[in-house]
Amino acid sequence: MKPGTTVGDGDFVDKVTTKRMALYSGRTHLALAHEVAQHLGIELGDPNLVEFANGEVRPRFGESVRGCDVFIMQSHFGCDGRSINDSIMEQLIMIDAAQRASAKRITAVCPFYGYARQDRKAEGREPITARLVADLFKAAGAKRMVSIDLHSGQIQGFFDGPVDHLTAMPVIEQYIRENAKDPVIVSPDAGRIKVAERMQQHLGADLAFVYKRRPKGTTNTAQALDVIGDVEGRLCILTDDMIDTGGTIVSAAHLLLDKGATEVWAMASHGVLSGPAIERLEKSRIDRVILTNTLPLAPEKKIGKIQVLSVAPIIADALSAVFDDTSVSEIFGGENQA
Repeated sequence: MKPGTTVGDGDFVDKVTTKRMALYSGRTHLALAHEVAQHLGIELGDPNLVEFANGEVRPRFGESVRGCDVFIMQSHFGCDGRSINDSIMEQLIMIDAAQRASAKRITAVCPFYGYARQDRKAEGREPITARLVADLFKAAGAKRMVSIDLHSGQIQGFFDGPVDHLTAMPVIEQYIRENAKDPVIVSPDAGRIKVAERMQQHLGADLAFVYKRRPKGTTNTAQALDVIGDVEGRLCILTDDMIDTGGTIVSAAHLLLDKGATEVWAMASHGVLSGPAIERLEKSRIDRVILTNTLPLAPEKKIGKIQVLSVAPIIADALSAVFDDTSVSEIFGGENQA
C-alpha cells in the first residue's frame, strides 16, 4: 500500500495468516497420543475433561482453537471401567466442543474404529452400525477421518468427507524382515487373502490361506477346516486385522501345525483381546503374537508371547501430511486404499 493511502482508498491489504495444529486425545489411549505428539514435535493439548457423578463428560479446551487445524484422537475401546460406547461418545463431545470453539477444520483420528465389523446386513433386521458411527462423527463436526486397517475398505465410503485409511503393514513387514527367515504368509480366511498377498509380494515370501466356516447365526465363532498352500516344514505367519477372542487365530494356528508347519506366529494390527483371548493365546501352540499399539494393552494381558510394535510414526506422518495438504497415500505408495 502506498504511503498515505488507507484501506478505504480502494487498496487491498495482504494479511499473512499462520496455520496452527492442535492435537487432543480422549482418555482411552493417552500413551499413543503422547507418542504421536512427540513425533510431530508438538505438545499434546489438554481437553480438561470433567466427569460428572452420573457419568456425563464435559471437555473445555485450555487454549483457543479458533482457526486451528484440530486433530482429536481416540481409539474406540473399553478400558478403566469405561465401555467402547463411552470412548466413542467422549470423542464426539470433544469434536463438538472444537466446532463450537471455531476450529477451522476438525479431523477425527480413530486408530481403531469401533463397530467396524457391523459393516453390512448379514441377516435380516440387523443394523449397519459402522455407518451409524460415521454419521455421528459427521454430525458432531468432523470434516475428515483418519483410521488404521479398517475391518473392510468399504467403511471409507460411509463417512461424508475425506477418509485417510492408514495401514500398519510397514511396521509389521519390517519386524518380519528382521526376525523371520523364509516364512509363509498365511491368511486366516479368504477375506484377507488380498492383504496377505500384498505382504507376501513385499517380502518375497510364499503364500497360503486357511479355509474356515463361521456357523450361521453365531458371533466370535469360526471353524478352521483346511489349508490351501504348502506349509510343511515352514515358519507360518498368520496375518489379520484384529485378534478379538482369539478363537479364529488359535484354531488356524493349530491346523497349520497339524499340517506340518514347524512354527506359527500370529500378527494383527489391533489387539482387542476380549474375554478368553489371553488364556487361549497363552495355552496355544502359537510361538509369537505380534500386535501394534492402536489399542492399549492392560498390564494383566502382557504375556511373554505378545510383542507390541508402535504405529505412532505412521500416524504422525499422516497427520503432518493432512496439516500440510500433501498426499497421505504417497506415504504407503498408494497401497493403503484397499
